[in-house]
Formats: sequence, C-alpha cells, structure tokens
Amino acid sequence: MKLLHFADAHIDMANYGRHDPVSGLPLRVLDFLKSLDTIVDTAIEQQVDLVLFAGDAYKDRSPSPTFQREWGQRMMRLSQAQIPTLLLVGNHDISPAAGRAHALQEFITLQTPFIKVLDKPRKLTPQDLWDLPLQIVAIPWLTRSGLMAATGETDAAQAFGRIEERIGDLIETWLEELDPTLPILLTAHASIEGAKFGGERLVMLGNDLVLSGSLVKNPKFSYVAMGHIHKPQDVNAGSQPPVIYPGSIERIDFGEAKEGRFFVIAEIEKGRETKVQWMPLSGARKFIDRRTSLQSSENVTNALKEALPSPKEMFEAIVKLTVEYPRDWDALIDEAALRKYAEGAFEFHLAKRPQSEARARMAEGQTVGSLSPLDLLSQYFEAVKVSHAEELKKLAQEIMTEDPLDT
Repeated sequence: MKLLHFADAHIDMANYGRHDPVSGLPLRVLDFLKSLDTIVDTAIEQQVDLVLFAGDAYKDRSPSPTFQREWGQRMMRLSQAQIPTLLLVGNHDISPAAGRAHALQEFITLQTPFIKVLDKPRKLTPQDLWDLPLQIVAIPWLTRSGLMAATGETDAAQAFGRIEERIGDLIETWLEELDPTLPILLTAHASIEGAKFGGERLVMLGNDLVLSGSLVKNPKFSYVAMGHIHKPQDVNAGSQPPVIYPGSIERIDFGEAKEGRFFVIAEIEKGRETKVQWMPLSGARKFIDRRTSLQSSENVTNALKEALPSPKEMFEAIVKLTVEYPRDWDALIDEAALRKYAEGAFEFHLAKRPQSEARARMAEGQTVGSLSPLDLLSQYFEAVKVSHAEELKKLAQEIMTEDPLDT
C-alpha cells in the first residue's frame, strides 16, 4: 500500500512579510498553504491509500477561524476524494489546560468522513482504518502536566522517565496483540534519542518526552512516521524500518535556511523492505543567512554589499545579514543603501553586532613574567568588569592549588 506522510504544517506562521491584498492573508501564510496544496494534490493524483499527518497543523493552540477555514478546506478535499486521513495531535495543537478542546477537535465533533483524529495513545486495526490491511500504534503529544498527573510525580524529569517506561511497555504489549501477518506502523509526535534539530543540534534529553532509539527501530514496525522535529531525516538510515521525520512543510526561520522541505511517500508491504520516496516541496521560499566582520573603515557599504548575494539571487527571498564591527564604526554603515540594494528581497534584516574592545593594560613597569597567574586573572577581571569577580578568583585559587593526584 502507498502512504503519504507529512508533518509540522504550521500554516498560520506569519512572522515575515506583508499581506496579500486579494485574500487578506499574510503572504507567508500563503507560502505554507501552497506547500499544503502540493501535498493534497499529490495524494489525490497518486491515489494514495492513506494520508498520515504527524502533528502541528498550526503554530498556535488557538488558531483564528480564518486559518481553521484554510486547513479545513484542504482536509475536506481529501475527505471528498475518499482518501483515508489520520491527523495526529501535536504540541502546537493541544492546550496545556486540562479539559480544553484541541485545535483539531472540529473533525471529531463533525465526524468528518474518511478523517480520524488521534488525540490519545491507541492502537488501530483494519476495522479502525476503513478496512485497510494495516495496523497503527499512535502516540500523540503528551503534555508535561498530563504526564505528571498520570504518574503522580511532582518532578517533571521523573515524570518523563516513568512515562517513557510506560510507553515502551504499552507499545510492546500492543505489538504482541496485533496481527503479525499485517504491516504495523508507529506514528508519534515526539523527539527520538539521537535525532537532530536544524543546525545539527542533538536532541537534549529532559526538554521533551524522548523516545528511545531501540523502541522506534523495532523490526516489527514496517514504517515509523514522526513529527515534531523540523529537520528532515531518517533516524534509522540504511536500515529497516525507516524512522522518518519529513520536516516542516515550509522554512520556519533561518535555522532551516540550508535545508530542503519535503513530504514522504512510502510503499509498504509485509515481508518486504519499505520503499521511501522523499518528495521535495520545490516552491518553498528561500532563506538566505549571511555573516561578515568589517576589517576596515574604508568603503564599508561596498564591503557589506559584497557580503550579500546578487540582487537576482535575493529576489523574493528572506535575507538576513549579520555584521560585526568596532562600535565606533556604527555611523559608517549606510543601512538605507543596503536596503536599496536588497529591495527585491521578500524581506531584508540587518543584524548589527557592534563590538567593544576591552584590553587589560598592565601598570607601568610591570611585565607578564613578574605577575602570578592569579594576579593576571585579577587584572583581566577588573579590565572587563566581570561580575562576581571575588567568587571567581576564589574558585581559580582552589583550582590552581589543587593537587592533580587527588583528582
């Protein structure tokens, strides 16, 4: 069977740019909707057997009716095409307050045909999946307050640890109960130990509920459809099952400037390796992030223009130039000229980082050799106006006098 998997739509992300005079929507929102249209069009054109959305339809837990309308119109296209669609609830879709409806609640309330919302951990058999020859284990986003209430813990870290164990036990129990002759999928909106965020930062344990690598890489799964991390990746690259984060459907910020945007089509058949096709969203708006440091006070504006791409390359892109320079050169930067040069960009940001030069000067007649390391450190602290200098000097003294054989 053919599965289309996407995640992290965030269609109401309007943090850059202007509004469209025709629709009244922010132009950045139209970027996200364009990508979503591409995904829906592909699902219908390729007649996929199932669409699986792995969470975060919006950036806000209380989206405006306008954004709910835009999301709903596209989900209704899938429903009217009779394409079974699963919507997993993500952390941006759910309210932290107990008892409040989540952002995808309307599809449950209205019992929309061919659309099922997954807002609690559960297993789904063919009877739950429109008689598709498939089984799914679903883990939506679990809130911190919910975890603590469920475990009776008052410490969040302990609550995370206990719930991770419970989830592992629950998944293992469900795997034993499911039919081994049919493919089994896992879908979750969570972090995975060893996965990477944009900028190559390893997932930090303790910030989120983190699923273990061994749990999601269980060979009993035919495919693992993840959401939450925006960097596209296969956490189990080169092995089965594929453990896929397709990434966000549009670039959210400059941390994603160098990454492509994708959704995934997976061909799943029991007893065979799952084939994964990364589908590029080629229309995603370009982000350009450039950095430079001024080395001369001569021809400053020309130097900064040279640090930027050509006007043609910047056309309709979101551009940021970060420049470091001595503080007393501030008046030499002609921001108006730079904005004129980048006027074809969708949006241009100039991030100025003036640097204050701080040098520790020695008293007349003193030499480095005449001072102890602690004296030199004290002079440095005084020159750069370090706070808590006395405490730091005491700590330095302890380190310098410590016997290395005692460590």
